[in-house]
Amino acid sequence: MQPIPGRFLLHQEALPHLPVPPLQQTLDRYLQMLQPIISEEELNHTQELVAEFRKPGGVGERLQKGLERRAKKTENWLSDWWLKTAYLEYRLPVVVHSSPGVVLPKQDFLDRQGQLRFAAKLIEGILDFKTMIDNETLPVEYMGGKPLCMNQYYQILSSCRIPGPKRDSIVNYAKGKKQSRHITVVHNFQFFELDVYNSDGSPLTTDQLFIQLEKIWNTSLQTNKEPIGILTTNHRNSWAKAYNNLLKDKTNKESVRTIEKSICTVCLDAPMPRVSEDIYKSRVAAQMLHGGGSRWNSGNRWFDKTLQFIIAEDGSCGLVYEHAPSEGPPIVALLDHIVEYTKKPELVRSPMIPLPMPKKLRFNITPEIKNDIEKAKQNLNIMVEDLDVKVMVFHQFGKTFPKSEKISPDAFIQLALQLAYYRMYGHACATYESASLRMFRLGRTDTIRSTSVDSLKFVQSMDNPDKSDQEKADLLRRATQAHREYTDMAIRGNAIDRHLLGLKLQAIEDLVSMPELFMDTAYAVAMHFNLSTSQVPAKTDCVMCFGPVVPDGYGVCYNPMDEHINFAISAFNSCADTNAARMAHYLEKALLDMRILLQSTPKSKL
Repeated sequence: MQPIPGRFLLHQEALPHLPVPPLQQTLDRYLQMLQPIISEEELNHTQELVAEFRKPGGVGERLQKGLERRAKKTENWLSDWWLKTAYLEYRLPVVVHSSPGVVLPKQDFLDRQGQLRFAAKLIEGILDFKTMIDNETLPVEYMGGKPLCMNQYYQILSSCRIPGPKRDSIVNYAKGKKQSRHITVVHNFQFFELDVYNSDGSPLTTDQLFIQLEKIWNTSLQTNKEPIGILTTNHRNSWAKAYNNLLKDKTNKESVRTIEKSICTVCLDAPMPRVSEDIYKSRVAAQMLHGGGSRWNSGNRWFDKTLQFIIAEDGSCGLVYEHAPSEGPPIVALLDHIVEYTKKPELVRSPMIPLPMPKKLRFNITPEIKNDIEKAKQNLNIMVEDLDVKVMVFHQFGKTFPKSEKISPDAFIQLALQLAYYRMYGHACATYESASLRMFRLGRTDTIRSTSVDSLKFVQSMDNPDKSDQEKADLLRRATQAHREYTDMAIRGNAIDRHLLGLKLQAIEDLVSMPELFMDTAYAVAMHFNLSTSQVPAKTDCVMCFGPVVPDGYGVCYNPMDEHINFAISAFNSCADTNAARMAHYLEKALLDMRILLQSTPKSKL
């Protein structure tokens, strides 16, 4: 297929620009959002600060005008700022703190050949998807009848994050003359460059890929003494120092560049420690997030690589991705495509040309680099010990139940989370749910604030004996309706979080003193997300997972299927107040109680 020149560009240029919401609207909504999560006293104080900020001709108006000017000059007033503040300037390790993992359905490999054949088929599926990206024949996605920005698809293959002393950067080799022709394969902590195209430009077939993977396997039977990949798990500043140190050597530099330029990484993992069925999925989720620590598979990764597909000998498989270039949905669309592809029968007979040996990447390990690896191992193992992940498959019902009650499944699940949290802690907390801004050019995300005045009223009523079931059910419906409205507002570019961030960054850029509004305790409370959540729906029966964003919080990701819901819940063991299994238990109870409530009451005329 020949690309139709400019098809992608034409589509992109037709997309609207992200609006800057009206200042007064955002400030009103900010105060409303604070009501359920701070005390009356704190709210009164914040109201005074907001009144000061919104005065005609005051600081708020000046910053708003600055944002509006920025919006006129740029393709998207937020995207560069967001990339820097949310990802590239974030200094905690990408492992656990930023990169999400995905658990795919377990494969049944009879032997090593099964593992390698599946890996080969998976690579062929990736290349099939890459062809659609290269030819710009990816079908445009729509939401509510509106076309979505497809830019993230063009950022996920052949890209890599590069550590820097204060800010990282991203390189992308998907464009231009020197397009990547290889993937990186890692086995036993050893990295290989595998060319995945024939000399005529056609992609290697499954049979050819299988032969190449076998060669890699057979030349890397012993684990490498020094797991160089562990360096990518460290704090970004430490890794940046180690990176500069590593690249002083010419051989190392060539090897690192080869990994950075590759289309993606395929990790052939050793089997995980055996565990019972009921915790198997939770253990796989942890493997996808961090590799299990230096004793297991963490050295079998290059965590700065945007896409790493993981296939273990025991049939557990999935992926981990570096979050800066993309949100979950494009990654899951790619996964859905690949999983479908792996089920197809082999049609092509492979040409019997002998293929060159995949190139092993060499590293010269100086005592200093060895020391960096040791430190990274220690830090990683502390992180691995600290992460508590629980995958829960909720079997009692899926998204068809809330739909039968004319309730948005996402709003229903979010309210169940609110109820679970309230029952565990006796109060509501700031809750983050990501909303897609892809209706706009280069749009990323904004925040759906799931905790609302309405959600609080509902969760407070639920265990109150003085309220009738009908009252509770009405409050439940009203709260799901409010969530739906906030979601619609967010995807149309009218939520408050990114706007407030923009005003704050504008103040920094204008070198004016930071407005008191952003120095206020209430603002800190609002930005401390004890619940960080995301719905990532997929056709494949998989679940995405990520770590909490605050030390005393939960990360909750879910994929609602028709008849069941996949949840992944994470928390830190170092926090005495959080516990992933306990949250899963309360969440299950909340979902069931809400179903009983709706089934026992007639639908009211809300």
